[in-house]
Amino acid sequence: MQRNLAFPINIGWKTLLKDVGFEPEDILRKARLPDDTFSKADHGLNTEEYFRLWRALEAESHHLAFPLNLIEKVSAEVFDPPLFAALCSSNMMQAVQRLAKYKQLIAPMLLETNIDHQGTLTVSPLWLSATDTAPSLQVAELAFLLKLARIATREPVRASKVQLSHLPAGAEPSQFDRYFGTAISFGEYPAICFSATDALRPFLTVNQGMWQVFEPELRRRLSELDVTASTVERVRAVLLELLPANEATIEKTAERLGVNKRTLQRRLEEEGVTFRHLINTSRENLARHYLVNTRLPGYEIAFLLGFEDPNSFYRAFMAWTGQTPENVRNAMHPY
Repeated sequence: MQRNLAFPINIGWKTLLKDVGFEPEDILRKARLPDDTFSKADHGLNTEEYFRLWRALEAESHHLAFPLNLIEKVSAEVFDPPLFAALCSSNMMQAVQRLAKYKQLIAPMLLETNIDHQGTLTVSPLWLSATDTAPSLQVAELAFLLKLARIATREPVRASKVQLSHLPAGAEPSQFDRYFGTAISFGEYPAICFSATDALRPFLTVNQGMWQVFEPELRRRLSELDVTASTVERVRAVLLELLPANEATIEKTAERLGVNKRTLQRRLEEEGVTFRHLINTSRENLARHYLVNTRLPGYEIAFLLGFEDPNSFYRAFMAWTGQTPENVRNAMHPY
């Protein structure tokens, strides 16, 4: 999965903002964006512009819970194809898998998903920027996932757990607790959990025919990203698949990318990084994610990261962070 560089903001946004009580033109001016942003089908916002739009919404809103109001107005008519395609899924489990694959086409983020031993589905937005994300955007992304489940099942689905890094300044937590159906907890990463029952609850909107219409275009748009993706980005994407299988060697990675080992090493050197560094950073980032967002024990995390035994994982984690895995988990509001 590679990074997109521009994110379309279609005409449906204009209707959505108006429904919530915003004047679209005022929002665009506050965000320092062109007046025709919502009507330029062939133009998208870059990451900085995307975050500026959300900060403008925060600044213009007189209601601290506006992300919830915004998401409540969402309907199929304002969806981009990747989001509408999620509605065509058979259940939430399949929907988030599709969103995880195609979300980056419409926003500067990826979705990490995890299923624990009880079948609980956890979805975590990961932002593709070092820029501090607007608190309202974190809330909106998690609220959208819940709204998707409610629209598709026509049931009052509740989250089994919601974690945010923080709420918008001055916001009343009880408003968010009521919307999600559970008390908000706080940690390093935003995440929402669905019970096994809700994750597998049938979507009334399932439509395999519509999915077959959307999927070829979505695949084409993803393939276009491969042309401009850096070697580092491509290697990181491959490592996410190879690490759990304990196959994250430079030889196997080169094979997956269709180049020989020496060519891969040279391209990484040109981008100022080594394969070993990418292995370590990928393992560290995944380890932090599993520790914060799942109940998986250390030995299972070690296995998922491609370590032959837990002790090797513990030693490596200490070398990366100066902390034990248990200390990191305990510091981030454990389950």
